[in-house]
Amino acid sequence: MTGSILSKNKILEKIDQGDIIIEPYSINNICPAGYDLTLSNEFRYYKRQIKEVIINENTDYTNYTEKIIVEDGHYLTLLPKETVLGITTEKITLSNNLCGLLNGRSRFARMGLFIHITAFFMNPGISNRQVLEIHNSSPYVLKLKPGTKICQFIFINMDGSAKYSGKFANQDL
Repeated sequence: MTGSILSKNKILEKIDQGDIIIEPYSINNICPAGYDLTLSNEFRYYKRQIKEVIINENTDYTNYTEKIIVEDGHYLTLLPKETVLGITTEKITLSNNLCGLLNGRSRFARMGLFIHITAFFMNPGISNRQVLEIHNSSPYVLKLKPGTKICQFIFINMDGSAKYSGKFANQDL
């Protein structure tokens, strides 16, 4: 069947067949219709001294952000109305007939935490970790703990086959 969201049993079948590869993998992260991904300790903060950015096809976010690593046992502090880029610990590899959606978890959304602002679609044939556009829309200072199950990956059977080979095919933070 094509064009359908995979259930837990179908996800397990696709993993066994090699159509889905998750590294590192934990059976405990499989949900009824997805897979929980964990927050890495790598982040990119937006540089404060930059006041204006021209947005076009050549705009490179790495020119406007600084990479930081959160030490074990520590948190990333996210101020109200602040955005930071994060990345999942897991690398997802999909066959050319699967694509996916990245979805924030409701327990965190209810605290005003957005896990992705707009980039929720994952193309067929990807093999990378998922970059997260994390935004604090709450009036509170939120502390993000690396290793938290921060979002879910929803797997979808495609009608046909394709492979993404764009700018972020081998993305990193």
